[in-house]
Amino acid sequence: MSDRIYLDHASTTPILPQAAEAIAKGCAAWANPSSAHAEGRAVRAAMEDARARIGAALDWASSLVFTSGATEGLELVLRRAKAGARIVSAVEHPAVLRTVPDARRIAARADGTLDLEDLDVALAGAERPLVAVQSVNNETGVIHPIPEVMARVKAAGGLLLVDCAQSAAKLPLPEADFITVAAHKLGGPPGIGALLIRDPASLEAVGGQEGGYRPGTASVPLILGFAAAIEADHGWYEVARRLRAQLDESIVATGGEVIAGAAPRIATIAAYRLPGVPAAAQMMQLDLAGIAVSAGSACSSGSLKTSHVLLAMGMREEEAREVIRVSFGPGTCESDVESLMREWRKLAERRRAA
Repeated sequence: MSDRIYLDHASTTPILPQAAEAIAKGCAAWANPSSAHAEGRAVRAAMEDARARIGAALDWASSLVFTSGATEGLELVLRRAKAGARIVSAVEHPAVLRTVPDARRIAARADGTLDLEDLDVALAGAERPLVAVQSVNNETGVIHPIPEVMARVKAAGGLLLVDCAQSAAKLPLPEADFITVAAHKLGGPPGIGALLIRDPASLEAVGGQEGGYRPGTASVPLILGFAAAIEADHGWYEVARRLRAQLDESIVATGGEVIAGAAPRIATIAAYRLPGVPAAAQMMQLDLAGIAVSAGSACSSGSLKTSHVLLAMGMREEEAREVIRVSFGPGTCESDVESLMREWRKLAERRRAA
């Protein structure tokens, strides 16, 4: 499938060669890192070295717990943080909303940004709340004002959980009490991630591995791949910034709509609406043309449900069903954007001719 164009990096991005090499080396030297024998000690040393390297790459000096990915990290904190009421943004990842379905939801504005006034209302009177807000929305690319959120949460005596799955290795980590990261969003393997904890005493431990925060044998080959990926050169992000701006301009010129176009957005994710053409039809046509995009979150796009993110932004259901997501990665180039626009124009012309 080397002739296809992959523009769904927000879902998962290809494993970088250096990460694949590190995984292979980890498989060749396999032993249980909890074993006391020489083989186990050697693997433990390699794992702890990788932990230190990942922490250094993220500029994080506090606790770093390996998880199976961002979803597990989010669930660990939402269920076991030593805090009171759970407060989450209305545009959070489905993993958050599933875990705490009864949590107070912070409203989003029409441009996809967080309604900080509603956050103030939610925090008023809440005793040591736990607040969960994404660093970057996985469907629209909107960057949330985490410093302002953190200031409010601190003033309320609460704790802040930030999902950085889409922003780690692209943007600096924000100040927060808990941060989740997923390796497969930045060129590492799927099945491994990290939970960063500012104060270990703020999270209930239940025994087992990783300082008692999760059970199970550590997947050292994946951890080594994670470390290699996060240390890779991510300078391609600046190329993505230029390509996204170019695509935005072309979409608007063709009669499309850039979702949250006026909000601060990460360069790697964009959502576009083609009025009158369902996202399913757009995706099918693009897929037949050899171009992979998505509609909404990869965790829910196969369910045919309307995006809760777009609905929270005030879009009508029929409008939300006309939105696709395009996301860039290390290998995205200008010809990929040009190919996408050729097919998009065909779709727009057919709609006008109908």
